[in-house]
This record gives sequence, C-alpha cells and structure tokens, in this order.
Amino acid sequence: MKTVGIVACSDGQKEEYRSQNDELAEYLESTGRKVISGNCIYEKNGPFSGTGKERAAELMKFFESPGIDEIYDISGGDIANQILDDLDYEVIRGSRATFWGYSDLTTVINAIYTMTGKSSVLYQVKNLVWEEKELQRQRFESDEELFRPDFRFVRGESMEGIVIGGNIRCFLKLAGTRYFPDVRDKVLLLESFSGEVPQMITYLSQLKQLCVFDQVSGILLGTFTQMEAKKCQPDIITLVKEFVGENVPIAHTAEIGHWENSKAIRIGERIRITRQ
Repeated sequence: MKTVGIVACSDGQKEEYRSQNDELAEYLESTGRKVISGNCIYEKNGPFSGTGKERAAELMKFFESPGIDEIYDISGGDIANQILDDLDYEVIRGSRATFWGYSDLTTVINAIYTMTGKSSVLYQVKNLVWEEKELQRQRFESDEELFRPDFRFVRGESMEGIVIGGNIRCFLKLAGTRYFPDVRDKVLLLESFSGEVPQMITYLSQLKQLCVFDQVSGILLGTFTQMEAKKCQPDIITLVKEFVGENVPIAHTAEIGHWENSKAIRIGERIRITRQ
C-alpha cells in the first residue's frame, strides 16, 4: 500500500472545493492508497492557507516521513514560491517521496530538481475528480498510460535531455534565483493557462535574454489554454519558432497543460523523443 500526503503550497483551497477534495481522497483510498492531508489546505486569511513558513513546514512534514511515497499538491495560483527558502533540500534529497503538482507548483518542482537532482511530476491530481475523471482514473491506475503524451514535431527530428520547465509564467519566477535550473542541454517544457500574444512575447523575450534558447537541446510545447480558446494569432508555435532560431528542435503536445484531460510528465528526468 502506498501512503500519500495532500498539500496546498500555493493559494489556499476555497471551502466550496471541500467536497471535491473529499471525493479525491475517497478515490485514492479506493486504489489502495492511504491518504494523509496536511493542515494548510483551505483559505484562512484571504488566499492563504497558512504563512509561507507554515506551508513549507507542512510540505517538509511529508518529505521527512519515511512512510510517505507521494505528495500531491492540489493547489495552484500565485504564491508557491514563497515557501522555497524554508524548504530543507538535503532532507528532500534523501526522501523517498515524489512531489506532484502543476501550474504555480512549477516553481517548487524546478527548485527541487535544481537543489537536489530529484524529479517531480507535473500533473494535477484533481483531474481525477473533474470532468474527465473516468478517463483520468483509467490512466492513473495504469500509470504507464498517464506518462505517455503524444508529441508532434514542428521542427527537427529528435530531442533528448532532462526535462525542465512547466508553466511559462511560473517558471520565470525563478529567474535570477538559486532555484532556476541549469538549462544547458535540457529539454524545456512550456505551457500556459492564461495570457495572450503580448504576455507570451514578454515571457519569450525574457527567456531569450536569459540565453535559454541558446543552451537547451529542445523545446516541448504543451497547451496554451487562453491563446487556444481565443484563437490568437500568431499562435504559440509561430511565436516560439521566431524566438528560438533555426537550430532548436520543437515538438508540441495537446496532452500536457491545464486541460482536464492532460497527461503527466516527469520534470528532472531524461526524455528522448523522435519523429514518428
């Protein structure tokens, strides 16, 4: 039996989400997992489920426990990077637990990789109780299917390297800090929920000015929810082609991002993709 912890390192969960979270816990227990919820889950003071130190302590409680196999962060929003200075990365390095989260948890996932070399999973486990829950539960229980998104090359024939990145806006919160990963020979994954062309120009310009595109071995593009919903032009593939130059392979998948049918990917693990 696996034992899993539930945390919310970013914005606190609204009380109206409690029934969803209860359903999630019940489902996870039905799969043979023992579920332990942290103390900083729901909003207590505005958007906060606790101070940064308190939320960090709740996360560390699970990393410190030798019986915890996986830690599922069910939050998202804006404030996850507040906890980074209060995490014990040596403890995390030695822990058996794997962290799962998405969106704003991109900050925590990449900081863990940078500081410890450990991989984490970019995935929102609340997909298991949202609209596509039957499909997601089938994938989750097979595991192999969950981690097999389909990629389509839009430039180049192959790419290989350790995957970094995630949500583009949140990944850039780490720029200039000790938590920003070494991008050399990495595969950079980028996806987004909010933002249209002007915002993407801003983010891509910053990545270019950081010389990221000169160093990575490839770019993986997931879904860009708001851009796709509004059919923005130029689209994200066109924009990225313009920013990264002619020599960087680019692949796209509709199965990583903020859609409720999204699959998972391990940040901090090596991937090799070839054109089919």
